[in-house]
Amino acid sequence: MANAPDTEKTKNKKSRGPSVLKVMQSVAAGALGVQSNKRQEEDFASHSPLPYIIGGLLFTALFIGTLVLIVQVVLSGQ
Repeated sequence: MANAPDTEKTKNKKSRGPSVLKVMQSVAAGALGVQSNKRQEEDFASHSPLPYIIGGLLFTALFIGTLVLIVQVVLSGQ
């Protein structure tokens, strides 16, 4: 009976999907090209790719915004 709550928690955790931190880590590792095979398999095993798509789009927008900001700062100094 002691294992029953652990099983329930595991089922609930899997049905809810990946945590925000896990998605952020996966997106950053994928963008840098350092994603491990184990982590990649875990990501593909999740029920929906939607969190990873949204995370990738947000990462891309943030990356482009950072580059634009850096260029503006550099050019304004001339």
